[in-house]
Amino acid sequence: MTDPISTKKTVGEIQLSRLQFPEEIRNLTELAKLVTQFSTQNTSDFLEVLLIGAIDLGASDVHFENEEEHCRIRLRIDGILQDLLTISHKNYQALLSRLKFVSGIKLNVSDRPQDGRFSVLDGRDNIEIRSSTLPAEYGEALVLRILNPRSLISMKDLGLRKDLLETFCREIAKPNGMIIVTGPTGSGKTTTLYAFLKRVQTPEIKIITIEDPIEYHLEGISQTQVDPAKGYTFASGLRAIVRQDPDVILVGEIRDLETAEIALQASLTGHLVFSTLHTNDAAGTVARLIDLKASPASIASAINMAVAQRLVRKVCPKCRVLETLSPVLREKIATSLKNVPADLKVPLGPEAKVPIAKGCADCGFTGYRGRLGVFEAFLIDEEMEKFILEKPSTSSLKQKAISQGMVTLYQSGLLRVLEGLTTIEEIDKVIGTD
Repeated sequence: MTDPISTKKTVGEIQLSRLQFPEEIRNLTELAKLVTQFSTQNTSDFLEVLLIGAIDLGASDVHFENEEEHCRIRLRIDGILQDLLTISHKNYQALLSRLKFVSGIKLNVSDRPQDGRFSVLDGRDNIEIRSSTLPAEYGEALVLRILNPRSLISMKDLGLRKDLLETFCREIAKPNGMIIVTGPTGSGKTTTLYAFLKRVQTPEIKIITIEDPIEYHLEGISQTQVDPAKGYTFASGLRAIVRQDPDVILVGEIRDLETAEIALQASLTGHLVFSTLHTNDAAGTVARLIDLKASPASIASAINMAVAQRLVRKVCPKCRVLETLSPVLREKIATSLKNVPADLKVPLGPEAKVPIAKGCADCGFTGYRGRLGVFEAFLIDEEMEKFILEKPSTSSLKQKAISQGMVTLYQSGLLRVLEGLTTIEEIDKVIGTD
């Protein structure tokens, strides 16, 4: 397969009119009924209804998948793909042409992947949409990534426990050092880093980012986007950024030794650096950087804090029920939380209850509505710095962090369950067990 044709610039826009939909669309069933009414009418009206519904439901992506007899449309809501409806190949082809045109994608190319983007004007919000086409068995597949600025939240809205919120605020207030946020794709790392930027931003400091791609435009912050075809990589861009006299630097992702070394050096020479890595947990940060051949001495002295996070679905408040824990499950939770700091412990008596997801029209019969972050983090103090110089295994480093008070991802998830915010099933699915 050849390289994708890439269109970086937003070349079109769609103005949404909500005159026909004065009320917010609340669930997938309601949206399916509305779009069905427009599926045989003109393409622009159908697309407008679909985008309004996707935005109202907080969908992150809209998937158009050609199958043998029809095209299936699905929305990713709270991280889960859900069927909306099917349309004919003829109607999809008209829709695809419309979306290609507004995205700045070549209409006569169907045998290669293409990328583009466009804007959706929804009242006062200017929402960016990233378009991606892909050749498939029954015709081109299309995915729209919805970049809603309402997704940009403050640190207090990240879902942090009080102790972690205080720690994060203290660490990002430091004038230099590196904070790394880890986790798989779709775990909310970018949202967390943008929340950090919003917290530290003042007129007195200069913030520069290098991203791939720029997902949200932040006022008052200089943002740049990598372009490997032109030789503008994370490493070359970061090297140029440090000559621009920044106070705070955001590196979208550390992928290679050169980027790692420049970022570590920048944090050691008076800059506060935020970045991400793909690792399973916070302790894996050090091992990943060592795998890239970064110096343990630089890692130990440069990093202030390593964070891991996941996004778990919140149980729907309208249909959830509380059930008393069985003795076996109560014992399992108590054992998992036995080394959690005393001030975080939750009573686990015989009457302890946890939420159960049931499902209703409001949550699309999933039992969940919305998501929240689950985090683990450890600081690199003098003792941890000496420990890292010994090149410990990830498991040894994790145990060391736990001994210093780190609450693991799984433990953090269980605490959220006991608060009534999510379910044990969701924690086991997203995080697994320790």
